[in-house]
Amino acid sequence: MIHPFLILDWLAQKFHLDAVLAPLISNPDSLKALIYSLFVSAILIVMAVFATRSISMVPSGMQNAMEAVVSGVDGLLESTMGEEGKDYFPLLATFAMFILVSNLIALIPGLYPPTACVNTNAALALTVFVMTHVIGFKKHGAAYLKHFMGPILWLAPLIFVIELIGHIARPLSLTLRLFGNMWGHEIVLMIFVMLVPLFVPVPMMLMGVLVAFIQTFVFTLLAMIYIAGALEEAH
Repeated sequence: MIHPFLILDWLAQKFHLDAVLAPLISNPDSLKALIYSLFVSAILIVMAVFATRSISMVPSGMQNAMEAVVSGVDGLLESTMGEEGKDYFPLLATFAMFILVSNLIALIPGLYPPTACVNTNAALALTVFVMTHVIGFKKHGAAYLKHFMGPILWLAPLIFVIELIGHIARPLSLTLRLFGNMWGHEIVLMIFVMLVPLFVPVPMMLMGVLVAFIQTFVFTLLAMIYIAGALEEAH
């Protein structure tokens, strides 16, 4: 089997991509997270193809599973953001399904969840951060800056600093929460497998399913709340 590092090294030399690929070559965790992120993306594409290949009024199999996830995200979106949030369903549903599948593959021995790498989670969190403000400026124009000023003019400089710190803390919070839970679960499960490989890991794996769904729910819900806040009129 050809090692991924050899492939990257060949690409770097062949196409003069040393500056671009050097961080991956020097960081095994980032490379592993990238490979498994592509793997999760491929899983989602295959699931989408099988779910939509023969759509029926009475869903079954893959269609039933996908409809359950989609309807769950849609219900959470409507209760959190209202009808206006429907426009952002593709973005938020993509987050939810990618994070959920990434979390769940951690339960398969030998597979690595991309969400156990801080770089993957930082990319997801920064996407939420950027899109929140892009949506805010698209909705309100320059008036979106009023979100950072507060209702009292003479307190605007202080409120601006506080709001700026709060907004910068959002991607940090999203990143570390997801990373800490998934990486911690990986470590605990590995320890139990090494100590008692037969029976003890089973309840830990069941707990892992719960953690996978909870972390997906929390990340998606916070992303919805941030975007909903950007859509509101400043007071």
